[in-house]
Amino acid sequence: MIDGPYLVLTVLGVLGCGMVAGVFCGFSTFVMRGLAELPPAQGVAAMNSINAAAVRPAFMLLFVGSAGLCAVLGVVTFVLLPDDGAVELLLGSALYLFGSFGVTVVANVPRNDALLKMDPGSPEGAAQWRSYVRGWTRWNHVRTLAAAAAALSYTLALT
Repeated sequence: MIDGPYLVLTVLGVLGCGMVAGVFCGFSTFVMRGLAELPPAQGVAAMNSINAAAVRPAFMLLFVGSAGLCAVLGVVTFVLLPDDGAVELLLGSALYLFGSFGVTVVANVPRNDALLKMDPGSPEGAAQWRSYVRGWTRWNHVRTLAAAAAALSYTLALT
């Protein structure tokens, strides 16, 4: 059974990954749908505002802090190879670091950067907005599932 500081780190991993999964789930299930129904200029402006708000300390502490915690859990687990929960801990760390944090860096953030340069008032901009919403949301589904699966994997490590 996992105990001591390792238990605390694992519980924090469950909470962090679960909270990030919840944020991403909200975007996948209703935020992006709502933005997509707006005229392109309003949708782009709203999403750019959301993206600017996302990089403030409250969310970044949760999102990046969870990545750091998952990295620590992964490294400690790999080095110590505990009898209980090693597979689940390593899997949870990989799911969050690659499937949630990594996908954000390589798929969602570049789309957000391109959105800042978009002219939503032009016909091309309107088409780009629709494409942005589809692609961003598709990758967000991946992030959501990866963060939720990481939380589940860490939870299983505790049993």
